[in-house]
This record gives sequence, C-alpha cells and structure tokens, in this order.
Amino acid sequence: MDYYGKRVATASSDCTIKITGVSNSGGSQQLATLTGHRGPVWQVAWAHPKFGSLLASCSYDGQIIIWKEGNQNEWTQANVFTDHKVSVNSIAWAPHELGLSLACGASDGNISVFTARADGGWDTTKIDQAHPVGVTSVVGTSDRTRCARQLRYARAVYKLASGGCDNAVKMDCFPALHKHKDWVRDVAWAPNLGLPKSTIASGSEDGSVIIWTVGKEGEQWEGKVLKDFKTPVWRVTWSMTGNLLAVSDGNNNVTVWKEAVDGEWEQVTVVEP
Repeated sequence: MDYYGKRVATASSDCTIKITGVSNSGGSQQLATLTGHRGPVWQVAWAHPKFGSLLASCSYDGQIIIWKEGNQNEWTQANVFTDHKVSVNSIAWAPHELGLSLACGASDGNISVFTARADGGWDTTKIDQAHPVGVTSVVGTSDRTRCARQLRYARAVYKLASGGCDNAVKMDCFPALHKHKDWVRDVAWAPNLGLPKSTIASGSEDGSVIIWTVGKEGEQWEGKVLKDFKTPVWRVTWSMTGNLLAVSDGNNNVTVWKEAVDGEWEQVTVVEP
C-alpha cells in the first residue's frame, strides 16, 4: 500500500509488478503493469512521497529496480542496480528523515545500501557476509546513539536488522541472536514512539514468532516466543503505533496480536482463509 492508501503494488513470480488503485467503497482498478525483471519478483516497496512517486523492486534475477512515475500511471526504470549476482530477497527503504536510502539483502549473504546523492547519483555501502548462507529479510530504523558498527546517512545513524538462512537475527551493533531453529523469514522493527526500549519481531520457518527487546544501548537483547504456530511464518508487520503485530503463516491465516499489561501477548483477531 502506498503512503496515502490509494494504490497497492504487488510482486509476482510471473516477473511483473502490478499497481492497482483502491477506493474506500471496496472497488479496485488496475493502473499499470511494470515489466523488466527476468525472474520472480520477491518484494516491492514504496518510497516516501517527499521523494516523488518511486517504487523499488527486487528479484530472483539479481536486479534491484527503482521505478519512477512521470505522467500519471506512466512508469520508467529510473535506476537498475546489479551489485548482487544472485537472488535479491528483501528490500526496505530507510525512514524518510534519513534521506533516500534502500537496504537490500541477497542470497550471496551480503546486504547493500544504496543512498541517493544530491547530484542524482547513488552511493553504495555493503555489509559483507551479514548472513553467510543467505539474507532473507532486512529492515531499517533511525537512531542517534553511537555503536561499534554504524551506517551514517543525513547526519543520523541508520540501524539495520536482518534475518537469514543461518537461523539468526542480527542488528548492526549487536551480536547475532539465536533462538530460531530454521530460516528466519521476516524481521520487523517496531515504531519507537519515545519509549525507552527497542523491539523487533521475527518470524521463522520453524513456526515461531519471537519478540526481541532491549532497554538501552549496551544491554543484551532478550527474546520471548510469542507463539509456535506449528507452520512456517512468512511475514510479521507492526502497526503504525507499534502496539499491534500482524502475523501471516503457512496455514493461510493472518492473526493480529497485542501485548497485555502483564507482558504476555494475546491474539485479538484472526483472518481466516
């Protein structure tokens, strides 16, 4: 869904991206089909509208494409990055206050970050072998604390979380977190609305969702199992306020969870197949 909730971009194994307009009445209209990838398209991500109408995509073909809308519903390839020679599995734009930066995780185990310059070019930063057997998910947030490893953009610190085929969750500044027993399929950094702690959710092929929290810089991350779904967990997504977590699993269910006052997580709704 785009920033204004008016358009949905979808990625498909048919190598295309479709953009569909949606309305409050429940109607929809196909607006555009984007072609250019030579393999299944795994993810798409809208940039913040302060940078214009931009959409990023990543594919099994190793390409990351930045699509730009000129005239309404007319899209062109503004940039194509081919730094990875294998499948690029996950992309995520940085928070807009950090500038136009895109993190990408690939099956080569590396994470690359492409950052737009004022002259129209792009700078590239790499984290080599972040997950040596493959990166499955990346997500970023902003932070102004100091750490041992950091990526600086727009005078702020860009902190990355990632999951991989090594069953681990990693952050820029901290050692790997090991509680999952199979591939980590998705990680999601909870919005921090002035709270003293940081929170990350991770979902895994092993069926578990883990909530990771840390109080402040220098402390150890603690992991708590939200639930064992007994089936692979594909995606975890926080609400804008960070108090609700949506989970999609291999049984075609989407469940929504909320933390209770006693710190336990409870299911508040379920979307059946």
